[in-house]
Amino acid sequence: MREDPTRVRPPGAPAPAPGPFCLVFVAGEAAGLRVALEGEVVLGRDAACEVALEADDVSRRHARVVPDGAGHRVVDLGSTNGTWLNGREVESAPLAPGDRLRLGSCVARYLRAGDDEERELASLAAVARRDALTGLANRRALEEALGREVARARRSGAPLAAAILDVDHFKRVNDGHGHAAGDAVLAAVAARARAMLRAGDLLARIGGEELAALLPGADLARAVEIAERIRGAIAGAPIAAGAAALEVTASLGCAALEAADPDGAALLARADARLYEAKAAGRNRVGA
Repeated sequence: MREDPTRVRPPGAPAPAPGPFCLVFVAGEAAGLRVALEGEVVLGRDAACEVALEADDVSRRHARVVPDGAGHRVVDLGSTNGTWLNGREVESAPLAPGDRLRLGSCVARYLRAGDDEERELASLAAVARRDALTGLANRRALEEALGREVARARRSGAPLAAAILDVDHFKRVNDGHGHAAGDAVLAAVAARARAMLRAGDLLARIGGEELAALLPGADLARAVEIAERIRGAIAGAPIAAGAAALEVTASLGCAALEAADPDGAALLARADARLYEAKAAGRNRVGA
């Protein structure tokens, strides 16, 4: 495959300051994803891309969007199925607000951040990536963020960690107090966990009673410290569930990204293994 050689500014010239633009995906596997264009981004199927698109008809490194004057330009990276702008295949072309960009089956709109159409589409994007019960990100949103953060950590050398949380004996809550009580417990656990995180951390609901936290810039020791805060916040006071006040605990597992990890899935798998070790050791504890 070819790497498009197009230069978008003269060699040695300072990068222009792009306007506040974004891509909002409206069709395909990435539908609902909003990408703020704060600099050059590479889009493709490879998890190392800034925007990972998990679609078989997207090339591993499909295209890049680069600052160009007050806006941006799209450059095809020798993709198999081409990069299409408003129904026309392009190798390199400037983007204008409202443009429709297609990479394989993934379609995005190029919009100015904050205008009416962008706000409407961004609202739909947020709903598509939010868990309705807890208000947290959902698994799809976590996986997309994980790909971006792993790529960023590889480029910068900054640490990246994750923690996975599971509510202890959650089935007893549902069986003994009903599913409405179970929902109240999950919402309260999510709120207490989220309150213990730092700005820039991401908390997502990835299963029935399972949450995952993505912790950019945290090494394993820092992740364990954050997880202990979360565990203490959950166990520190009863949770109101209807007429009942329930004592609830959670177990957590932590892991940090390692050089040998092929992708973010390996990081989450290691955190999940530490979670089950914590449960096997007696619950209401952190494994690392």
